[in-house]
Amino acid sequence: MRRREFIKVSTLVGSGAVVSPALMLGGCTSSPLPGTGVVTKTPTICDMCFWKCAGDVYKEDGELWKITGNKDDLHSGGRLCTRGTAGPGAYLDPDRLQKPLMRVTVDGRQTFKEVSWNEALQFIATKMQGIADVHGPERMALLHHGAGGHHFLHLLRAFGSDSHAEPAFAQCRGPRDVGFRLTFGEAASSPERTDMANARCIVLLGSHIGENLHNGQVQTLTEAINKNAMLITVDPRFSVPAGKSQHWLPIRPGTDIALLLGWMNVLIEEDLYDKDYVDRYAIGFEQLAKHVRQYTPEWVFLETGIRPDVIRETAREMAKAAPATVVHPGRHASWYGDDTQRSRAIAMLNALLGSWNRKGGFYIPEKVDLPHYPLPDYPKPKFKTGDAYPDKWPFASQGVTNGVIEASVGDDAFFKGWMVYGTNLPQTIPGVAAKLRAAADSLDLVVVVDTMPSEVTGYADVILPECTYLERYDDIRNSGERHPSLALRMPAFEPKYESKPGWWIAKQLGERLGLQEYFPWDDYADKLDWELQQVGSSLEEMQKIGVKNFPRKRPLYFREGQPARFYTPSRRIELYSQQLADKGFDPMPVFTPPEPVPSGYYRLNYGRMPAHTFGKTINNPLLFQLAPENQLWVNPLVANKHTLESGDYVRLASREGAVSGRIRVRVTERIGPDSVFMAHGFGHKSKRLRLAAGAGADDSELMTNIKIDPIMGGTGMRGNFVTFIKQSSTGSKS
Repeated sequence: MRRREFIKVSTLVGSGAVVSPALMLGGCTSSPLPGTGVVTKTPTICDMCFWKCAGDVYKEDGELWKITGNKDDLHSGGRLCTRGTAGPGAYLDPDRLQKPLMRVTVDGRQTFKEVSWNEALQFIATKMQGIADVHGPERMALLHHGAGGHHFLHLLRAFGSDSHAEPAFAQCRGPRDVGFRLTFGEAASSPERTDMANARCIVLLGSHIGENLHNGQVQTLTEAINKNAMLITVDPRFSVPAGKSQHWLPIRPGTDIALLLGWMNVLIEEDLYDKDYVDRYAIGFEQLAKHVRQYTPEWVFLETGIRPDVIRETAREMAKAAPATVVHPGRHASWYGDDTQRSRAIAMLNALLGSWNRKGGFYIPEKVDLPHYPLPDYPKPKFKTGDAYPDKWPFASQGVTNGVIEASVGDDAFFKGWMVYGTNLPQTIPGVAAKLRAAADSLDLVVVVDTMPSEVTGYADVILPECTYLERYDDIRNSGERHPSLALRMPAFEPKYESKPGWWIAKQLGERLGLQEYFPWDDYADKLDWELQQVGSSLEEMQKIGVKNFPRKRPLYFREGQPARFYTPSRRIELYSQQLADKGFDPMPVFTPPEPVPSGYYRLNYGRMPAHTFGKTINNPLLFQLAPENQLWVNPLVANKHTLESGDYVRLASREGAVSGRIRVRVTERIGPDSVFMAHGFGHKSKRLRLAAGAGADDSELMTNIKIDPIMGGTGMRGNFVTFIKQSSTGSKS
């Protein structure tokens, strides 16, 4: 028997774990309308995506009514997006995890049984202590995403381990952050420090603002458009922002670096760059000028398909508006395996335009100086996360999830235990299905903490049901932005079923591991109150107002003509990176042509849709009604070749033989004939997700060819090619 078989959470020993499907939508449609009852308001921070908009939860006679934006929240403009207003769906979803579950073997078959919190927590603590005693606490790793992950990172650090990784680093923003740090000494931040509301020209490269619905970004982009800012969108697909643009550049996929180098060529050769800014703040301009001389618009045209006159015209538009020009750094920046260098090129283009930390370009973010609750120092780990995969990805500033997974396979694996918080690894990490199964066979302990029975729960030894964000305290929101502010998430309801808040789970485990001194609070509210009092507020005040804004202490932009400090080795903007050169990498971006599309195949392009956040919200009953499945965008020429029509169902097969679930075809000229497109996050396999299971296709299972960025470990996922397996309306092969 395998050490750990994959188990469907619907297979349980015990009763009462599954709610009738007839109740699926009932809880979300029975909320009271405002009438004669008593209406109360509770502040919260939305958890439907990472943007953390502040909101207010309204109840009538104690029953959930609605969630709206907090009018004082400058971070969100006082508004919530579609997903934010659907927070009641997350709270009322009957498919929520309800009780702790533990893996057991019955009649030779592995399954889950319901257990008490005490039994589950004691089992985990005993296993963790055993790993620490034999191998060291560092061999316990945390894989996490979302605000609540902080509680378990605190637990592991108190335990003696700093081994952790966020999939978002390698799968999303990591190349951008590293590329900007190598250039400016600072990351592009999150939220992005773009000053789009004051920009006169905005350039988007594969950044689908309006489809990914990052609330604050959508609002500032809309504000810029309403002020007649020039919008230039580079995208092989006619995306939502492309439809709002004066210039849409339908670039050949994988050639963005060539275009960026071509733009730099025009700025330098035509003397359009900000000479004073570059002379004052940058080094390496001479090397850059020599480097980009070869990347003429005529040469770039041959690689990108963008006409030379368009390249020149758009470069001139950027220069004309500078420094109020934003070449947006994007968010999902892991594409083709050379992504740090592409992000470097974006940063360098912004430097030539003089937009970094200047009005209409990028602002200087500031947060509140909020002290941390006084606790003992953490024990110093003997190993850090990167020691699990030595000599790889020298500029990775965080743990790389793929590296952690690979270092968890085999009897001699580096890691011996995982705690997984808020991240569905089978959908999040492409191309690692076999390694996940191998890791499950190797690890001594796998703990999953989540609100929903997603696919990753099938690998767990213990599943712990966290309550939703409407039922718990989390840390104060204190993100660096234009305006420093604090925002509070507090419980609007008692936890449903037997679910518990993350802080409580971490504290209980900490006490069983003898770490009481790191968890001195009886209630997390006590910790938050102490921190708030240090900045002239209190928990009582924040429970009333939800958001508190503070005055800035620093300028929002560079003081014109004044010295500026950059946190690079040279203390200047580094157009030529000696750091990269010293590690054997190109000191300036170099274009490498992408792999051509094989005959009979199409490049798999993917993205977001406004109604959903990755796979996190697909089972939300309110959002499912808006978007129950994803669609496959297919160019009419391709559709005609394969006798496809809008509404047909197909399956997709990767070049390596992976086959997707079925997906509905949408024939459209908004995508070129060399690619297909689908929204990410669909195609769930977990039968407990009764709305999401089998709805649409999962793009990640088709990503069988992953290009790893050698600089920081980013997973390039856009080098995959698929073809069609036509289906009948019932889903069988025709």
